[in-house]
Amino acid sequence: MISPVRHLFHVCTYFVSWLWFGLGGLALNAVCAFLLLLPHRNSLSAHARAAIRWLFSWWLKWCHATGALRVAWHNFPPAPLPSGVVYIANHPSLIDAPVLLSVLTDCICIFKPALQRNPCIAPAAILAGYSSGDSGIDLIRDVAEKVAAGRSLLIFPEGTRTTPGHHLDRLKPGFALIAQRAGAPIRLITLKATPRLVARGVPWWKPPCFPARLEVRLHEEILPEIGKSAAEITAYVQDRLASLAPVVPASGDSCRPPGPTSC
Repeated sequence: MISPVRHLFHVCTYFVSWLWFGLGGLALNAVCAFLLLLPHRNSLSAHARAAIRWLFSWWLKWCHATGALRVAWHNFPPAPLPSGVVYIANHPSLIDAPVLLSVLTDCICIFKPALQRNPCIAPAAILAGYSSGDSGIDLIRDVAEKVAAGRSLLIFPEGTRTTPGHHLDRLKPGFALIAQRAGAPIRLITLKATPRLVARGVPWWKPPCFPARLEVRLHEEILPEIGKSAAEITAYVQDRLASLAPVVPASGDSCRPPGPTSC
């Protein structure tokens, strides 16, 4: 049960958490924009990825301490997860990437080309060695080379947040092509979010049900079989991930008002 006062406290800390998130992102990108002017900027990529991981980790610690968001980790070992792996996950919430990037070692992402023109995001992503694109063999080759060199890849194969009311939308085969070319294993992750936690169709400024919670589960590793096509690998992973992922709450779901009952 959440009292009205406690509910108000959660709402306030939720918005303050987004404020810290935005200010931290602006500060990081301001520094990265300057570093991109240096002649040997590629040597700074690993440091940029470490800085991103550190910032996301401290942001989650702040959220946990204030109660704005609690993240529960299941099946994650105490030691750092191995690199050189293609990590794929369902995508119920806008904060899935920051949460996972806070624990994945030396990890890159793929970001949309339109974000290259965003001064609040692009400098850090470029300096960190993230790849940009929607599809195409050049993108697949670029990312596969980075994974083969030892970096991990975090990718949401649905391409966007999961449709509310569904377990999983149809996966795009890019992750399978990358894993094949890199000779890398595929590791499954599932996330279960509190209703309205910046889900698809829900603006960030609309608070979720409180107490807000995100459950993250690490599942088995899948080795792409020799002779299997990317379409066959994608179909297998689609079935497996759909069987593991929880249903994303429907967009019409709402929180009950604070009082004798809770979310």
